[in-house]
Amino acid sequence: MSLLHEVFDQESKYLTRRHFLRNGSLGLGAAALSGLLGCAPSESIGVAPQVNPKAKAKTVIFLHMAGAPSQLELFDYKPLLQKLDGKACPPSLLEGKRFAFIRGVPDMLGPQFSFSQHGETGTWLSELLPNFREVVDDVLLTKALYTEEFNHGPAQLFMHTGSARLGRPSFGSWVTYGLGSENANLPGFIVLVSGQSAPSGGKSLWGSGFLPSMYQGVEFRSQGDPVLYLSNPDEVSRNIRRDAINAINKINESAYQEVNDPEILTRMAQYEMAFKMQMTVPEATNLSEEPDYIHEMYGTAPGEISFANNCLLARRLAERGVRFIQLYHRGWDSHGSNDFESLHGGFLKRVKEVDQPMTALVKDLKQRGMLEDTLVVWGGEFGRTPMQENRGGISNKFKGRDHHGAAFTMWMTGGGMKTGTTYGETDEIGYDGISGRMHVHDLQATLLHQLGIDHEKLTYQFQGRDFRLTDVHGHVVKDILG
Repeated sequence: MSLLHEVFDQESKYLTRRHFLRNGSLGLGAAALSGLLGCAPSESIGVAPQVNPKAKAKTVIFLHMAGAPSQLELFDYKPLLQKLDGKACPPSLLEGKRFAFIRGVPDMLGPQFSFSQHGETGTWLSELLPNFREVVDDVLLTKALYTEEFNHGPAQLFMHTGSARLGRPSFGSWVTYGLGSENANLPGFIVLVSGQSAPSGGKSLWGSGFLPSMYQGVEFRSQGDPVLYLSNPDEVSRNIRRDAINAINKINESAYQEVNDPEILTRMAQYEMAFKMQMTVPEATNLSEEPDYIHEMYGTAPGEISFANNCLLARRLAERGVRFIQLYHRGWDSHGSNDFESLHGGFLKRVKEVDQPMTALVKDLKQRGMLEDTLVVWGGEFGRTPMQENRGGISNKFKGRDHHGAAFTMWMTGGGMKTGTTYGETDEIGYDGISGRMHVHDLQATLLHQLGIDHEKLTYQFQGRDFRLTDVHGHVVKDILG
């Protein structure tokens, strides 16, 4: 029995007749979830895992490169931009536009690295991706994504919660709310973080917002205890811990009978989940169990805080039925204001950190037959400008680009996506999308569709109206579906 089953059973046990009649939509709504829409009812506390025969994916691994990698140095090859390198930016690119740091008239900045074609598709890729070229025929490149946000925190929130403001549920929270989890002994939504610091959007990026808190992402660590405070204190045995949880939940039961607050049921379920995780988490996160060839393929070193370790851990969690696995890798902000933020400094290090493990993840999932129902997504919160950043009107000392929401690249694979192809195109300098433009809400709607969820019907009532991940926007981009 899953955690979500347990929560629902607990609620049914403690409901009074009057409370049932007043809030009957909880149980009846959950029953309606067995329909083909696979989406959760408004105000649902917990629902059983749903199986939608139309779903192409059952698991998501979302690799977010916090800070926004430059598409012009990795995926979007623009020979004309090289010819314009060092020339003054045309006024037409600046008039009526807002930038985070560009002021006055900046110089154009050509690609800083060479490109060549790879795979049967002849896809242009940067020299910085020697490993990724091996799987380029297994991925879908989307080159004309866009967003209205041009600063990191709001743009990251928008990508992962559908809103630039704090307080909305995250993508993973919506998915676990709608579909439940296939593993009763691990959280349905797990977060892994690597890089120089936490993402600009903070832990709100995996918060549950106004959804019940049981849907919040649980952060796992790749060094030390995987989950903080999960281990028992010295001289506290597992039996003592069991007795303590039983006593606490008896108090919670009494409180629920008195006030009928559904968050009490969540608290009870989370105590039980933590107790189970004491046994399951050490096994699930033990990377030393993997054979040497897997460590060589990913470039992993157990015990380190690294993107490589997190990629391997993501595969292990997906194998164990975790519904939504979110990886954040920080340090991609390439303004050129210092070496760490330069395209020839910190950017190079970040690419080297991710090229091998993200490629290994695709290969590993494919060889295990997991790509059929595992959807992998890679990208940042926006792109970078074709111009050199000139903070304060003066070109930065190092080579770098400002934030740019009008066009950026992401790649996806598995879960029924049309791989081995490129969707969308930008103009000759990579400034604007000219075909196949895809808004962030369109991306969200499409990913939910692959999970068997209608993005317009996955709603939750809060403060008098129904909310959803895509707000009142978004449409499924069927051209990228296999």
